[in-house]
Amino acid sequence: MFKRILASMLLFTLVATVAPSIDQASASGTTYYVKVNSGSLNMRNKPATSGKIVAKLPKNQLVTVSSQSKGWAKVSSKGKTGYVSSKYIAPKAASVKKASAPNPPAKTADYKAQAISVAKSNLGVKYKWGGNTTSGFDCSGLVTYSYGKAGVKLPRTASEMYSKAGTKVTSYQPGDLLFYATSGGKKVTHVAIYIGNGQMIHSATSKGVSIVSINNSYWKPRFIGAKRI
Repeated sequence: MFKRILASMLLFTLVATVAPSIDQASASGTTYYVKVNSGSLNMRNKPATSGKIVAKLPKNQLVTVSSQSKGWAKVSSKGKTGYVSSKYIAPKAASVKKASAPNPPAKTADYKAQAISVAKSNLGVKYKWGGNTTSGFDCSGLVTYSYGKAGVKLPRTASEMYSKAGTKVTSYQPGDLLFYATSGGKKVTHVAIYIGNGQMIHSATSKGVSIVSINNSYWKPRFIGAKRI
């Protein structure tokens, strides 16, 4: 029985000797910074306020902590080692790089041809009021989507495009926007992209994304004007 007690005591002594304290193990080698609102933090030669001041650490100065116990931390900084109050230091958090916002597509030299190509790739997509994705387009949704893929941002509605975007033209080039009043009068309610050879591509309620002649008997009398982007 005595031998068993003696063995247990010996084991306890070995563990206590080899294993560092929880404070010491968790703090060892950790970079902290001085966290004071004003003035400086006193570094002392022993863990007590009666200890001699060996250095004054300014706000935000980095220190390396080797151990912490009973409200005091043993630190080293700029070649000096001493003790400071644990409540005036804080771990230096790793800097987190903010994710950058995705860059908008770059405007290419031949952006008009690219916009036309995008529009043509969606031939047959159904008409959807308010739609601006490949699951369905309205007229201005197709135009903003196609030009957006080519790096050009346009206003969302046909009337805003007509009043705010581009330059008015009377002779057309591929990529020009053609505007129509489908409700009578001069109020722009429809937009299409001119693709050359007297044709335009648009999203119409009847056929979705489709190509039609600009001399079409329905569209020609409703034409308002053209803009070059």
